This record gives sequence, structure tokens and C-alpha cells, in this order.
Amino acid sequence: MKKVFLFEALHEATDEEMAKDSTVFVLGEDVGHYGGSYKVTKDLHLKYGDLRLLDTPIAENSFTGLAVGAAMTGLKPIVEGMNMSFLLLAFNQIANNVGMLRYTSGGDFHLPLVIRGPGGIGRQLGPEHSQRLEAYFQGIPGLRIVACSTPYNAKGLLKSAIRSADPIIFFEHVLLYNLQAEIPTEEYTVPLNKAEIVTEGSDVTILTYSRMRYNVLQAAETLTNLGYSLEIIDLISLKPLDITTISNSIRKTHKVIIVEECMRTGGIGAELTAQITEHVFDELDAPIIRLSSQDIPTPYNGKLEQATLVQPEQIIETVKSIC
Repeated sequence: MKKVFLFEALHEATDEEMAKDSTVFVLGEDVGHYGGSYKVTKDLHLKYGDLRLLDTPIAENSFTGLAVGAAMTGLKPIVEGMNMSFLLLAFNQIANNVGMLRYTSGGDFHLPLVIRGPGGIGRQLGPEHSQRLEAYFQGIPGLRIVACSTPYNAKGLLKSAIRSADPIIFFEHVLLYNLQAEIPTEEYTVPLNKAEIVTEGSDVTILTYSRMRYNVLQAAETLTNLGYSLEIIDLISLKPLDITTISNSIRKTHKVIIVEECMRTGGIGAELTAQITEHVFDELDAPIIRLSSQDIPTPYNGKLEQATLVQPEQIIETVKSIC
């Protein structure tokens, strides 16, 4: 085992897959000589050259379209959004081409394409740089969506995503790049469609993902000392949801709390609620509770920004009330 930062784990995954497969390349703003806005591609241009670490103009719709064409003709592009919010400018390419071309071509074209980069609510980045894009992309047919949360799953998931024949939206959280943990020194991958049971418990199931995993774990320290038994599940796969793991947990605890950074209206929690109701409604002993971000643009003011997000104290009080 070795200890690495999350951004280093993503760097290793990219480097290893580029070394193994000459069709893999990275494109985006400042991914080459600058090394990426969070240094995920640092110095890779020295090893692989400027065409495999392709610095693009500030034109998201154009370079995402370039990646679509490259994937159709046999390459494996990794598109880095300097901030995932900027990829709203490429929404047409992602929705009408990335998600649909395999279907509309009758299966003649595959799109082994990864779209990755920093997203989520950071520290006073303002509303336009604090988007929760998982809800925007969730309804697009043909896409898979994953959200990494640890150095271990970041590396394993990115390697799996690069090798996948399907287009993957790969979410990294802007505040998790400097998270440090141990990962194996030998090669490994992580499945793209599986949730992770972080802790096992019997009183209540808590479903979360990305940065909110750590707010839940912070709350869990207090709750465990108070005698509560929590089953914490990191969703990882946001589309498709691992409803099997989720359902098995609810059959054990009979209560569920969803903790997300996504907006409440039309967010991941809303889809989770629908699927849980469809699959295991009769197992529930209490209503599903959603703890989500406020349905407002994220304020720049630091205290207001924190007030829009789910805090550990809210999770503690919610567990107490449902149990």
C-alpha cells in the first residue's frame, strides 16, 4: 500500500491507461503544459506529447464535439472540464451526440468517452462555479454517471471508465482533491455500477455520495457514541443506481435517509426516493427522508454558502428523529 492524494490517484490512473493503450488521450483547457487546473495531468505532456495531452481553446462545445468524433473513429478521449459547470456549454454535444449516437447509428458507432473534472460546491466559488450537474445529466439516455469519493475508488473507477465502451460522466469533487489515503501499489479496478457499504448497521440506512460521505461520517462519530447503528452506503454509481445493494440494506434497517449535495428538486435523492418506493416500499417503517442542498443559486458569502448545504448537525438530529 502507498499513501496518495486523490488528485494523484487520478493522475496514476490516467498515466497507466495511456501507457497501456495508445488510443487514450486527454483534451481540455490547460490539460497539457499547465498540468490541469487540479494537476491531474501534471507533466504527462512530457511523457506522451502535445497531441495526447491536447490543450484546447476555451470552447467547450467545440472540443467536446472533437472528442465525440475521435471516439467514433476508434480513439478513447478523456475530456477534462476545468470546472464541470463549464460543460453546460457543451450540453448539446453531451445530450444529442454522446448519449445518443450509439443508438441513432444502429450500433455502428461506439463512444468510449470519459468526461471528467471538478464539480460540486467548493469554498466561495459563487453560483456559476458551484453547480450540481449530476441532476442535469441524469435524464440523458445513454450515459453512465459515477462520482468518486476516495483516492482508492477514484483510481479504480477512472481506470474502469477509460476501458468502458460506454460514455461515462465522471464526477470529482473540488474539495476532495487533497484528500489523502492508502491505495494498493498493484493494479486494480473498481466496478462502475456498484455502491460501497462504508459501514454496516441495523438502525437506519444512510445513502450518500461524493463529499457528503464525509459529512455523514462526521455525524456518525457522534451517533455511534450515542448507541445508534448506522448502515452508510456511498452510491458511487449515480446512473444506474445500485438498487440491489440499496434494497438489501433497507430490508435490514427499514429506514432510510438520503444525504446529498444535489438540489432537492429533481436531484439524485428524488430519483432514489422513486426507485426505493417502487422496489421496497413495503419494507419501510418510516417515510424516506431527503437532506439536500437548498433550491437556490449557491451564494458567494461563506456563511450563506454553508447554510445551503447539509451539515453534520442536521444529519444527527434527523437520525435521532427517525429512530
